[in-house]
Amino acid sequence: MKFHNIIKTDDSKTTLLIRLMVGTVFLSEGIQKFLFPALRGVGRFQKMGLPSAEFLGNLVAGLEIICGILILIGFITRLAGIPLLVIMVAAIVTTKFKILAQDGFWEMMHESRTDWAMLLGSIFLIIKGAGNWSADKTLMKNGA
Repeated sequence: MKFHNIIKTDDSKTTLLIRLMVGTVFLSEGIQKFLFPALRGVGRFQKMGLPSAEFLGNLVAGLEIICGILILIGFITRLAGIPLLVIMVAAIVTTKFKILAQDGFWEMMHESRTDWAMLLGSIFLIIKGAGNWSADKTLMKNGA
């Protein structure tokens, strides 16, 4: 795939709002995984019984920070959205299906509201691109 196809985007100015939401939440969550590892990072992954919890916790935190920043500035937004999409699918499968089985549909929906927003926001950015006010748009104008 050519670099141009990765950065291709339209002139939408409102896409910035989705980028701000998705980028800020992932950046914040990634930082918190390092600041509070027992609660939100490695410790949470261990509590869930995931294999290689230390590696996975740090990997997820790092990806959330890096991809969150890339989305905030609108640089390789489509590419940055892919790891975040995978993270959200994994989060829903590993944490929310248990709630569904134990407490029912409505409790699962309540507990997963941010997950769904981040999942759909990531999908939107993968499909749509970064929009007008972005590094991707600047690169497109400059012939990248």
